[in-house]
Amino acid sequence: MADTGKDMLLYWGSGSSPCWRVMIVLEEKGLSDCEKKLISFSDKGHKSDEILKLNPRGQVPTFKCGDLIINESFAACLYLEDTYKSQGPPLIPSEPARKANVLQRMFEVPSFTKKAMEDLLYLYMFKKPEELDQEKMKKGKAALKEELAMWEGYLVKAGGTYLDGGGFTMADAFFFPTLAFLVRNGLKLGPTFPKLAAYYDAVSKRPSVQKSWPPHFKESEGKQHLADVL
Repeated sequence: MADTGKDMLLYWGSGSSPCWRVMIVLEEKGLSDCEKKLISFSDKGHKSDEILKLNPRGQVPTFKCGDLIINESFAACLYLEDTYKSQGPPLIPSEPARKANVLQRMFEVPSFTKKAMEDLLYLYMFKKPEELDQEKMKKGKAALKEELAMWEGYLVKAGGTYLDGGGFTMADAFFFPTLAFLVRNGLKLGPTFPKLAAYYDAVSKRPSVQKSWPPHFKESEGKQHLADVL
């Protein structure tokens, strides 16, 4: 009999890429019955005493598995893959060359996130229009376009639907949530990046992704901050 997620607890926020990747992995590993508590960022739910007792950084995901507390999304995902390896599809291949490729893509995601989110999108989200340095924004857009071209090239080289070229892997679980957040905020992938556009369409239809899709993405449209990037 497969293990379940009944002794697990995940505090998460809707739209958070780190939370979403953990939720995707939970679905892939057949652990969808993990207890999940949705917090409100606007109400500073991530700074509540309930979460701070488990995660002194006051961040989500905050993940409890039995007596273990794992609060970094990469760590939580890797723990789930290692502990429940026999459940669901293998998210990290055993074959050395494929494993190396998947690990490489996984750990490139923070660089993608920095250029896309910290160096560009967050400025639109958290600054007033008159506070934006237009020259800095122009450079940020150019850097994001270069970064997207790199990931387009990875998909061309892989020659398949997913980043590995074979099946869905941990690299996709790590990368897709950030890409989806950019698309929600106006990024148009096609026709400049046809492989990324096809990738987005395919992964967005995957059951684990659909089941964990951020609720507010379904309820409202995002801003068009990135509509003029490409």
